[in-house]
Amino acid sequence: MISNRVLFTDLYQLTMLQSYFEERMEDIAVFELFVRKLPPNRNFLLAAGLQQVLEFLEQLQLTTEELDWLAASGMFKSAFLERLAALTFTGDVHAMPEGTVFFADEPILRITAPFPEAQLVESRIINLMHFQTLIASKAARSVLAAPDKVLVDFGMRRAHGDEAGLLAARASYLAGFAGTSTVCAGQYFGIPLFGTMAHSFIQAHRNESDAFEHFALANPGNVVFLIDTYNTEAGAQKVVELAPSLRARGIDIKGVRLDSGDLGEHARQVRNILDQGGLAKTTIFASGDIDEYKLEQLLSQHAPIDGFGVGTRMDTSADAPYLNCAYKLQEYAGQARRKRSEGKATWPGRKQVYRLYDAEGFMSADTLTLADSVCEGRPLLELVMKNGRTLAPYPSLETLKKYARQQLDSLPPALRGLNMAPVYPVRVSDELVDLAKAVDALNQ
Repeated sequence: MISNRVLFTDLYQLTMLQSYFEERMEDIAVFELFVRKLPPNRNFLLAAGLQQVLEFLEQLQLTTEELDWLAASGMFKSAFLERLAALTFTGDVHAMPEGTVFFADEPILRITAPFPEAQLVESRIINLMHFQTLIASKAARSVLAAPDKVLVDFGMRRAHGDEAGLLAARASYLAGFAGTSTVCAGQYFGIPLFGTMAHSFIQAHRNESDAFEHFALANPGNVVFLIDTYNTEAGAQKVVELAPSLRARGIDIKGVRLDSGDLGEHARQVRNILDQGGLAKTTIFASGDIDEYKLEQLLSQHAPIDGFGVGTRMDTSADAPYLNCAYKLQEYAGQARRKRSEGKATWPGRKQVYRLYDAEGFMSADTLTLADSVCEGRPLLELVMKNGRTLAPYPSLETLKKYARQQLDSLPPALRGLNMAPVYPVRVSDELVDLAKAVDALNQ
């Protein structure tokens, strides 16, 4: 499902590599991945996608099929293709652990490898980390807006492709969701699965009550009824009427789902019907154009909803559909490098991020500095791969989820809301400023 094909890249990676090989430009290069600036409606981002990057790097090698296609294309020299056939990733990776909160200009991943290797992997690394970071950051906002509610990823059907749907389920679970409706995410990642029924199931039956009964008998351990196909409150009443006969057969009604209309008002009426009918333990689950803004609205209305299916708006990150991220050369052949393009200048050299916390345990400030500098605070980038091999078994998704929760809990209160907050302080060290000046002086 997740592609590790080397040709999942941009053409210019290969045309540059052909030149690098011919010119023997194979010294060690250092690239860093970062986000230039946060989207207008984001106070922080949550790093995600590292596991898939490490798997891609460990498996990096062109297949015979790929090499044959490149040869047939006529775009590349045979000598280059021979070199390319032997290419694997032999470098080092430093990265922030998945689930780490980060801010603009802070590198979340550093690649140190022979130049051709470090260059070739650029496109896929951005592709993997950009998407999962985008979705995890969006999902985290729902988690913060509704911290005590069950949140489920419902967005696969409108995700931009099968891999996007699968990785969105992973990213949202890492950020704090309870699970997903995407079955293959349960197979691939062990993510808990949630699901009910579609309106078509109700419509295909002679009446709503028959549909409810048939579903309960077929799925006695997961009885959640969709009750708004015709009339929401009438559907709730039919659930109450059916409950005694199901209970006599040892089947409990776990919940009902609302998917349309004024969710808050329907939930209040349905809750009253269920409670009066002896179904106080039956939960109410809502879906339909849910995002963090809708969650905030419903919770401010004290809507009696226990859980939410969050779909299209999260899996496409509808209000901020991309991040201004970049993977840039910071050092080559032992010399610091930097880009000075207008509006896209970078800080040179290998870097580290140090984070300070206040007395209450909230993050208070970061320092962006050189990797060999020592600063007050906790360093965020860790060595995770050496000579092309991961250093330890990758943490479980449950472990990453707990870490992400700790990160979100350490956010200053002002950054947790949906409105723009004062910019979190990220200081650039004097050593880094001085290095930038020295590099500029050499490239006038």
